[in-house]
Parts: sequence; structure tokens; C-alpha cells
Amino acid sequence: MSRAARTVFVWGIYLLILGGAFVVSPNVVLVTFGFAATQEVWIRVVGMLVLLLSYYYLQAARSENTGFFHWSVNARAAVIVFFVAFVALGFVQPMLILFGVVDVLGAAWTRLALRSS
Repeated sequence: MSRAARTVFVWGIYLLILGGAFVVSPNVVLVTFGFAATQEVWIRVVGMLVLLLSYYYLQAARSENTGFFHWSVNARAAVIVFFVAFVALGFVQPMLILFGVVDVLGAAWTRLALRSS
């Protein structure tokens, strides 16, 4: 597995864990990061979508799909833009930006790995 594929594989594992947590026990994650607990189904729907995204990341890594690696860098880097906008508009607490920072760091790691290969 190439270095770039390894970064995408690790990202897929992160998404698998995060998505699984949002499906199985969303309030543990929410409260841990300072968000209000909820009984709404939508957080579990988000978890399901994150789980499905993890499948794409894991399969792309296993198949060395470098096109996907490049696309994922751009998409992950864009996440923080949306999260900052959501905070600025008062839709959500600033803690959400932390998740965007994780996305930017993951994207940067993949970008560096792609450049070195």
C-alpha cells in the first residue's frame, strides 16, 4: 500500500469509527464535544452516511485509486469552510470547527503523501 493509500485508509477507519458511534450512540459523541443530546433520528442518518463514506475511502485505498485520493483532498479541505460558515451564521456551536480542523489535517497528510510519490 502506497503512503497516499495508507493516509486514505486511516481516514476510512476514522470515518468508520465516527459513523459507527453516531449510529450506535450519538449522544455520547455529542455530549463529549459539548453539544446537546438529541432524540432526533437525523444524527443517526448522518452516522449512516459517514459509515457509507468510510466504505468508499477504504475501498479506494485498497485499490490504490489515486484519482479518488486527489478528489478527497479537495473535498476534505472544503469541510472547514462549511463548518466555519455554520458557526458564523449561528447554526451550531464553535466546537464543530474542531471536526473541520481534523478534516484539513487529514487532507494535508494525503496531499503531502501524494506529492512525495
